[in-house]
Amino acid sequence: MTLTLDQNRIPKRTLASGEQIPCVGIGTFGSDKYNAQEISNAVYGAIRYGYRLVDCAAVYQNEAQIGEVLSRVQEEGIVSRSELFITSKVWNDKHGEGEVIASCKKSLEDLKLDYLDLYFVHWPFPNYHAPGCSGDSRNPDSRPFSVEEFMTAWRQCEALVDMGLVRYIGMSNMTIPKLEAVLPLCRIKPAALEMELHPSFQQPELFDYAVAHEILPIGYCPIGSPSRPERDRTAEDVADTELLAVAEAAKAHGVHPAIICLKWAVQRGQVPIPFSVKEAQYMSNLSCATEDPLTDEEMDAIAKEDRNCRLIKGQVFLWEGAKGWEDLWDLDGTITK
Repeated sequence: MTLTLDQNRIPKRTLASGEQIPCVGIGTFGSDKYNAQEISNAVYGAIRYGYRLVDCAAVYQNEAQIGEVLSRVQEEGIVSRSELFITSKVWNDKHGEGEVIASCKKSLEDLKLDYLDLYFVHWPFPNYHAPGCSGDSRNPDSRPFSVEEFMTAWRQCEALVDMGLVRYIGMSNMTIPKLEAVLPLCRIKPAALEMELHPSFQQPELFDYAVAHEILPIGYCPIGSPSRPERDRTAEDVADTELLAVAEAAKAHGVHPAIICLKWAVQRGQVPIPFSVKEAQYMSNLSCATEDPLTDEEMDAIAKEDRNCRLIKGQVFLWEGAKGWEDLWDLDGTITK
């Protein structure tokens, strides 16, 4: 019989609205290594165990299979719809007028839901690349960030809230210059910011900026994404599980270093969304937040391990004339208005 984690033991995070959501979610991006059925099977097992936050996206190409699972867990009485917090994201090729709303409706149809709890703009520009393409792939239509183009997508996200199809909206893969440019224009502020966060890439300035603006940070790649696609790997990448402070904490607590990365994330205040299709792993990824916390000294030591090591560089979204992936992240402090 599958164990079920007591919901009262799982810490919560509070949105600006006052609503509380789970401190850990399950990711559904299979990194090109797992098929839709394997991932949806993991979502079923994860919900049975106690996960209530499921992070989806249209581009992951598995929402239809996950929709079957979401229907199944409700039909079996494992969970009610109101107990689940389901997110999805609009992909880059659907930012145009009317396309965001159509994309959201397609995700709702696939997920067999009447509404989404949170809907993200997946990347802040309409630069398309095909799922699974190589890291050298470039689309000739790609272009730099545009406030006007982004707001065309965001206005549709706001309309989705008005229509009752989405409860909250969020942004993803943003930078402080981009946020500074668009937040004053938003009628409905983002409830969350999905961003890469792990011990070797802590993004302290962006993290603090989000918190100061009552935007909840949701962290992807929380253990450094060891199963990420080859196109997202470089020789300079740091393995988070091999960082000294992480390894020492793992030894002290008698757990795998990946668990230390998740404990750190939860105690720091972000919502990590680890991915695994293995039952033992996704169970421990959630239960680790409920027991044996890291000490203040261990948290401080891990904070000092930040190497500014971005793993998901986004080079497939570069436009003609861009110098390198750094241009996507406004590292010179300027953006195209």
